[in-house]
Amino acid sequence: MSARVLDGKALAAQNEAELLVRVQNLQKKSGGRTPILATILVGDDPASATYVRMKGNACRRVGMESMAVEMPATTTTAELLAKIEALNTNPDVHGILLQHPVPEQIDERACFDTIALDKDVDGVTCLGFGRMAMGEPAYGCATPQGIMRLLQAYDIGIEGQHAVVVGRSPILGKPMAMMLLAQHATVTICHSRTRDLPALVAQADILVGAVGKPEFIRADWVKDGAVVVDAGYHPGGIGDIELAPLKERVAAYTPVPGGVGPMTINTLIMQSVESGEKSLG
Repeated sequence: MSARVLDGKALAAQNEAELLVRVQNLQKKSGGRTPILATILVGDDPASATYVRMKGNACRRVGMESMAVEMPATTTTAELLAKIEALNTNPDVHGILLQHPVPEQIDERACFDTIALDKDVDGVTCLGFGRMAMGEPAYGCATPQGIMRLLQAYDIGIEGQHAVVVGRSPILGKPMAMMLLAQHATVTICHSRTRDLPALVAQADILVGAVGKPEFIRADWVKDGAVVVDAGYHPGGIGDIELAPLKERVAAYTPVPGGVGPMTINTLIMQSVESGEKSLG
């Protein structure tokens, strides 16, 4: 069989057209004001700068504005906390994104958790994670929330399925597991140190690769007919899963690139628009 391609790039483009209309309607109601996403880039990492630029471009495509905050690599935790607090109290800012990773001298978790809950459109705070896990209103972490939207758009059944998440990061693997559990999947969380990982992966009806290692999950571990979601991206355009041999024997898969990545950015923008609608509408 030929697997369905879960095309995140096409879905994100479709959603951007819908978001543009929402932003235009919001402008009419609010006297021309638009949602504003503030992006904070600390240091000069070229990959991080590229990601921030992509997010700014996505804002402009839907008629939003972005506020680019750039800070030197020598920035201290106190200086970054002060900047975040200033954005928290700025009524013109509706979403705050702190680009990860930050330089090693900064307490990243303290800075993430200083972001106000109503502006945590990237879903990175402990408070936001806790509320999401408890089924309370909060913005979901952008990558797992984007994956959930992708599965929903392609009518991938989740209820009663065995989902195996390989990866346990606080902004991807852990929230991914909670979101799947909330949709009534049976969830197994694995990681790079899991014993007999191939046997657990082989049980997956829905497999999410989020371990951060190129092609760490081998194709021969994956059962026929599974739904394969690859949240990794590495040089050479490969993900965390060995995808090429799977394309003729799984039910569906996310391409790398063009699957999860576009939905991550799109979810960040969508949640920024939602925050703007709550504030301005």
